[in-house]
Amino acid sequence: MIIDTHLHPTNVVDQAWRHTGEPFNGERMLEMMDGPYWINGKPRRIDMGFIQPPPGNTVWNEGGRGGREGVRDYMAYIAELTQKYPDRFIGNFNYNPRFGPDNGAAELEFHVKEYGFKMMKLHANMHAYRPDRALDWLRPALRKCDELGVVVLLHTGDGPYSIPTQFYPIIREFPNVNFIIGHFGVQTGGVYCFEAFWMIMDSPNVYGESGWLLQSRIVEFAKEMPRDRLVFGTDSPPNDPGMWLTHLEVLCHEPPQGLGIGEDQLEDYMGNNIARLVGVQPTAPPESVETAKAQLAAGSHGRPID
Repeated sequence: MIIDTHLHPTNVVDQAWRHTGEPFNGERMLEMMDGPYWINGKPRRIDMGFIQPPPGNTVWNEGGRGGREGVRDYMAYIAELTQKYPDRFIGNFNYNPRFGPDNGAAELEFHVKEYGFKMMKLHANMHAYRPDRALDWLRPALRKCDELGVVVLLHTGDGPYSIPTQFYPIIREFPNVNFIIGHFGVQTGGVYCFEAFWMIMDSPNVYGESGWLLQSRIVEFAKEMPRDRLVFGTDSPPNDPGMWLTHLEVLCHEPPQGLGIGEDQLEDYMGNNIARLVGVQPTAPPESVETAKAQLAAGSHGRPID
């Protein structure tokens, strides 16, 4: 199966990116995920995705509520979608410590136990704190992640507060928590992909997300990284997921553009690696075009495991 670690559906216009037109709601997201996307000549879809609010919608606005109520407000549509489409969407809790670190930790636990969330997002730039200095703000939520087996997705790739190595103190403090370096250290303000690569190589609990990473660097890094350390994520919208799937498909091409990997390894990168981290049953790639078409017609073939 293909699993996208990084999706942002919303029922209101995004308050930071200000996308034009209608809100990119859950139904639009599913239409996008359904593709089909052609991988090695076979039609595929994005079977499941981790969803979170757009980060601009997770900050306090005038007239909004604070504390746990405010957190529950900005997470409400995501919780609704995970219950409406449980075979397609997995919840990713966006943790803003400015609503109160203990409040956020309590809401994280609530969303995990009530709605089956399996991931937490940290966006230090959007929420304006230095992750290497604001450790007391992060520890309450990270203790819950450690206790509940929640994976942590880190926004990285731009200063002043989202440079990958700024997360090293909290990564070191919680060695049993798995961290995904979102965007592989590449975003609007910098290209910190080599930092991210060496953090992955240096720390057994650190993974890299493929989206935003330069295609040639994907090949270079995948050649050296442990096979289980790369996951597929697109940051959609605004990104188109088909482009990032193509970047991974190139790994099946012959060197020097690719690595000549097989479809089983590609399937790990596109979905099975993150599936194993969160308790979703991994699947084999379709054996033929006919099999792929049949799977598309049958719908999702992966289900979360309680």
